[in-house]
Amino acid sequence: MSGGKTMIHTQMAVNDAVFGLAQGQDLDALKKRIESAVAQGGRFASFVVVGNREVSVLFSPHTAVAFSVETVAFDERDDGDADVPYGGFFDE
Repeated sequence: MSGGKTMIHTQMAVNDAVFGLAQGQDLDALKKRIESAVAQGGRFASFVVVGNREVSVLFSPHTAVAFSVETVAFDERDDGDADVPYGGFFDE
């Protein structure tokens, strides 16, 4: 990317679903929560996605999870604050 402000964007693929994680997510802590859920035979783990929306996924020993990281253009709305969602039906 040339010029302009950038930020790191992390995506998490869970089976066939892909989630863009919001800024401020502690990736190491999320991985540990997923590992714990799998070790317990299956549990829900929550995280905040781009758009500042909370998502809960049931992680089990049969769940495939992959992470990817890339640099993208900065979006000031993507601050990880689940109390201030954006990108919904009424946003312009």
